[in-house]
Amino acid sequence: MSDTSLAEKQKAIEARNLALDIELSDEPSDTVSATASTKASHTFFGPDQPEESEEAKQQRVAVLAEKYSVKQRRLQWKVDICVVPALVLLYFAAFLDRINISNARLYGMESDLGLHGNQFNIALTVFFVPYVVFEIFANYLAKRFKPHWCFSVSMFVFGCATIGCGFVKSFGGLVAARFFLGVAEAATFDLIFYILSSYYTLREAQRRFSIFFSSTTLSGAAGGSIAYQIYNGINNNHLANWRWIFVIEGIVTVFIAFLLFFITPDFPETARFLKENEKKFIKEKLEVYSNIESGYEIKLSLRDYLPLLKDPIFYLTAVAYLSLVVPSYGYAYFATTIIKLLGYTSVSANQHSVYPWLSSFGYINIIAFVSDYFQKRWWFTISSSFIAIAGLAMVVGSDNPHVKYGGCFVTTLGLYSAMPVLICWTSLNYGGHARKSFGTAFQIGFGNIGGIISTFLFLSQDAPHYYRGLGTSIGFVALSIVCQLGMLFYFVRMNVKKQQQSYKDKFYQLSERERIMKGDLAPNFKYSL
Repeated sequence: MSDTSLAEKQKAIEARNLALDIELSDEPSDTVSATASTKASHTFFGPDQPEESEEAKQQRVAVLAEKYSVKQRRLQWKVDICVVPALVLLYFAAFLDRINISNARLYGMESDLGLHGNQFNIALTVFFVPYVVFEIFANYLAKRFKPHWCFSVSMFVFGCATIGCGFVKSFGGLVAARFFLGVAEAATFDLIFYILSSYYTLREAQRRFSIFFSSTTLSGAAGGSIAYQIYNGINNNHLANWRWIFVIEGIVTVFIAFLLFFITPDFPETARFLKENEKKFIKEKLEVYSNIESGYEIKLSLRDYLPLLKDPIFYLTAVAYLSLVVPSYGYAYFATTIIKLLGYTSVSANQHSVYPWLSSFGYINIIAFVSDYFQKRWWFTISSSFIAIAGLAMVVGSDNPHVKYGGCFVTTLGLYSAMPVLICWTSLNYGGHARKSFGTAFQIGFGNIGGIISTFLFLSQDAPHYYRGLGTSIGFVALSIVCQLGMLFYFVRMNVKKQQQSYKDKFYQLSERERIMKGDLAPNFKYSL
């Protein structure tokens, strides 16, 4: 395409954007001119558009707030109250129902069901097979049926599946219940991250991501505490204590499912708790900070997602996440067993499993605040990963039970603080609805294959030291560090590449729809580090 035709195309685009803003605005002409030029400057950037400073973006957002009559601080509180607690409650219940089998194991589940060999590990694995297979479609379905429907139905089903675990009579029944639990929970994790990244800018997001993710540590703590209270508080000859764990937690989940239908947020464009002016403000605010259009209005088919399979960043982020998932689920499923082998009784092991989870809850939120302050995510994913390696080394390398128990604290601090920062870093570096929905689903879906691997890390024949499982966990965390460094190299390289005139010229030769579908590959989208 010639330079003349390219220039004409850019002028036509700018004229169209200016006309759109004049048509939609009801403000005086001076304000219309300012806001129209604001939107035209970020909807489709010209090849020579300079990188904006944070102050310039804040000024543009202030203009948008005036245009849509929005008080930013009040709206931020409104979004925080309506979005974050519902998602925290959802994942708290999901993770609790997923790992409560580890608490039930200590109360005689294996002997009552006649499990032998690696059948317990197989029951854990069965959950992840449908979880991984169906998770990749969660974001696609959410755009068609809305998240509040997807979440509520999903939660109701996995609550019923959890109750079913309390009434199984054999290995086959346990496997069936865990399978349906995996199917139902497939629509939760990556869709939650997708929704959060649709409401918050990069600067706003990390603390909200970490608050949400810290619900996993509260689930771990609650699971041990509930199991401890059930043992001491319920004496029923008709139903074993381990069965009550599933029944009580499943009933609570079903109740929460009905509640979440009314309070779970949809995407900003269709959120029930937002006014029309607030929806428009949030949408354009995110476009200001990403320098691209979201593309929410574009109808997508599965064919639109196929070209994304050629992008290496999706595989790099997925492996980085998988390599943290393996030791994280390994700890979640087998920590109580390992703690019991330190000399505690079954009841005391459930009680002592609570404290490492609680300590990591506070640390996760501290890391979130600090990473928000410095705006350097890679510092904290890599440093937290090294902390996890140190904790695992303490567990595997010492014969002192106090050192091993201390290693459980250090392990949870590292693993469960690295994961939310990593996912936040990658999710917010995906721009546009197409790449964001695919990227988050692929990373979480592929990464959760690590859950399958984790179920066979700690085999009964490796007790009491579990050298193989702990050593493998250390190796996976090291692999994640390598992938995180690869991600850093990719983002730095792409930021440099986007400044090249040849890259910009090639991008602006695309059609309007093609440019929007490119998302974060747009020249004016700067990857965060």
